[in-house]
Parts: sequence; C-alpha cells; structure tokens
Amino acid sequence: MASSTLKARLENKVAIVTGGAQGIGESMARTLAKHGAKVVIADLKDDLGESLCQELGPEFVSFVHCDVTIETDVENAINTTITRHGKLDIMVNNAGIIDESKLSILENDKADFERVVNVNLTGVFLGTKHAARVMIPNCRGSIITTASVCSVMGGIASHAYTSSKHGVVGLTKNAAAELGKYQIRVNCVSPYVIPTSLALKFFKMDENSTVFSNLKGKTLGPQDIANAVLFLASDESEYISGHNLVVDGGYTVLNPAFGLFDWKP
Repeated sequence: MASSTLKARLENKVAIVTGGAQGIGESMARTLAKHGAKVVIADLKDDLGESLCQELGPEFVSFVHCDVTIETDVENAINTTITRHGKLDIMVNNAGIIDESKLSILENDKADFERVVNVNLTGVFLGTKHAARVMIPNCRGSIITTASVCSVMGGIASHAYTSSKHGVVGLTKNAAAELGKYQIRVNCVSPYVIPTSLALKFFKMDENSTVFSNLKGKTLGPQDIANAVLFLASDESEYISGHNLVVDGGYTVLNPAFGLFDWKP
C-alpha cells in the first residue's frame, strides 16, 4: 500500500481505526495504510470491513469485529492487534453515532441521550484505556479521537452529540496529562460538517446541499480529516499532545451574521 513515490511516514507502525469500515474511518484506514502502517479496522460492519481488507490487501489491513461500548470487544481488538503485529503505535477512536434532530430538550429522551454518550464518549474511554494498557510498557504511542466542531461551540447538533464531543475533548486533555510521562501523545480532531450519510440524514440534506464555509470554494471531505489524523499519528507531531485540532476552514472563529467583515455565504 505504501506508494514508492511517497515517503512512508508511518513505516513500521501499527494502527487501529475504530469505525473504520466506511465513511471518514475508511478514509483514515486507507490513508494510514498508504503511508506504511499496518492497519486493523475495528467495526461492527463485518461485511464492509472484510471487503475493504480484501481491496487494500490483507497483508496491510485486517479486520476485527468490535462494539466500542462493550469493554471485552475493545480489549479483544487491542489483544488481537498485539497478537498479529506485536505492538500498537496508533489508536484512532473514530467510531461514533448521532441521534435524531430534536431541537427541544423537552423532546429528548434519556435513553437516546445515554446511547449517544455510550458510543461517542464511553467508547472513546475504553479505546484510550486499552490502548494505553499496551502502549505504557513500550513508552510510546499516539492516541487520536474524532471529535467535532460541536466540541468547541453550541447550536450545531443535538444535546447528546454536543455533550459527548465536549466530553471527548476533556478526556483527551486528561489522558494527555497522565500519559505524557510514558511518551504517549493524546489528541483529537474536530471536523466541520462533512456530507456523510450520517450528516445528511441528521441535517435533512441531500448530496447536492451545501453548508456555509469560511473558505470560499472549498468543501470539506473525509480525506481532509484523514490527513489531519495522519499528521497526529506521525513523528512530525511528536511534541503535540492534549490538542484539539479543529478542521473547519475557520468556521468556528467567524459569526457570519455579525462582525466587521462583509461575508455572504
């Protein structure tokens, strides 16, 4: 998978990508493998995961069934990776869900709130915990979590999703504070709206819909997030830890309805 025309930025590294069978996670898995990493996809979607492994080459990418809300599944994914490759260098906590777009908190159900938090936050906790378990003895590693612009501002998504992504950033900072003494870096990436099937359904958009962008003529795609993860996974970011890398084209620094600049979407 590593291109002969590209420097293998992740040569001899081993990575796990949760939720890596499709969407943004698939782009991450492809990109990490392209740059030399052995990648293990941990996902619930067995058929998609196995198909991607066959496409990219089972010698480069493998699959393990994993529900990130079940600790034994996460533990098994980590242990399987160690058995196959002998180590874990990169843990990407990417698996996530979103609930229905119910704007009134009065319409939000406790069960739905807990379901989203269980996947998006508890799942990240379990992934971080068990990655740290095998990284600490080797005193190295990079743990990366997919957060969201909802982690730094409100009013974009549901109460449950926004709460879970704020929690992810807090967990990232706390884990970075603890694990730095073991030379383990912990960061997260916060994307703006990407037109995935999940996002299109939530925002009730179709594939031709557009969202406001501060970068005129630019459209955010899964590859942009994969590139950010690649940077945080590589040695190029060896002194970056506890950071929330916001990939939004400047969206979160601008209020288009009020300000000094005449900007019309």
